[in-house]
Amino acid sequence: MTTIPPKSSYPSWVRELHSPPNPKTKSASSIRDPPGFSASSTGKRAQISKTQPHKPPTPEETDILKVKKSWEVALAPAKQLPMNAIMMYMSGNSLQIFSIMMVFMLFKNPLQALMQTNAAFTKYETPRTKSKMWVVKAVYVLMNLVALGLGIWKVNGMGLLPTTRSDWLAWETQREPLERAVFAF
Repeated sequence: MTTIPPKSSYPSWVRELHSPPNPKTKSASSIRDPPGFSASSTGKRAQISKTQPHKPPTPEETDILKVKKSWEVALAPAKQLPMNAIMMYMSGNSLQIFSIMMVFMLFKNPLQALMQTNAAFTKYETPRTKSKMWVVKAVYVLMNLVALGLGIWKVNGMGLLPTTRSDWLAWETQREPLERAVFAF
């Protein structure tokens, strides 16, 4: 069996660890309390007595908050436009897997958002906010169309849009000459 050595044989840091220092008095402390701190508010009783019951928001306040949140949702695609534009610029115009995947995501996300426009705003729509929601939805659709325009710009830059006459040569008919020139000796 091992015997426990007396406390005096422990190193000083072990003794200090197991016996916390004496609390300093207010007059002994040279550090001031931070602004807004009061010693009386640290107790639980003072905290409980100061807490007042929270009154629920009025329907008008709730509607205002819902309209503000719906504007945040409507402007979210606009906040993504600069990031998408920089990413499209940096991915280059060559046909590589990275640039193709970037363009695919640039088309996929706005198309999905356009198809789910009403679903995105159902939790914010109430009978009182219905008249304000059509403007919010219109901005949401407009921002997603701008994102689609960015995708079309990128596809055109990659040379995948048929915008020149040479892209349609398969459907061109051969011209019939009005005259023929024959080489004579």
